[in-house]
Amino acid sequence: MRPTEALKHEHDIILKVIGAAEREVLLIGDTGEIDANQIAKMVDFFRNFTDRCHHAKEEQHRFVIMEKRDQPRNTGPIAVMLQEHAMGRARVKTITNALPQAQKGDSSTIASLKDNLMIYVNLLQAHITKENHALFLMADRLFTAKDQEEITMCSPKFDEKFK
Repeated sequence: MRPTEALKHEHDIILKVIGAAEREVLLIGDTGEIDANQIAKMVDFFRNFTDRCHHAKEEQHRFVIMEKRDQPRNTGPIAVMLQEHAMGRARVKTITNALPQAQKGDSSTIASLKDNLMIYVNLLQAHITKENHALFLMADRLFTAKDQEEITMCSPKFDEKFK
């Protein structure tokens, strides 16, 4: 299995949680209330699996090898992906910071949390589409067999953190 196939599998997992987050946004819109426990679990997943595991694999390995294959880090697809990773982190931080006040029932904080969660959902859905349908195809063309092997060997180090 190519490393990009493993990342696509991780995307499938992330999209399931994103779907749950989207349903939570709709529920908040209908009720004006939050399920703080559910949102906290989602935030934990987004921080730990999506960012610290999945995005870390991309940033610390795949993108580095793409740079070695003449793909610049500060412009083009890698720059866009890095910017979107940073935007996602900022949204998750905003959601995390709003959660205690929203849990107390503050309606403006609940509305802000809902909006930020939906922005995160939309960001990740678009991000994953770009990676699956453009970036990974590019990576598969760029990576040599040795590159693929190196990436495959590094992935378990990240996965071990989340067992």
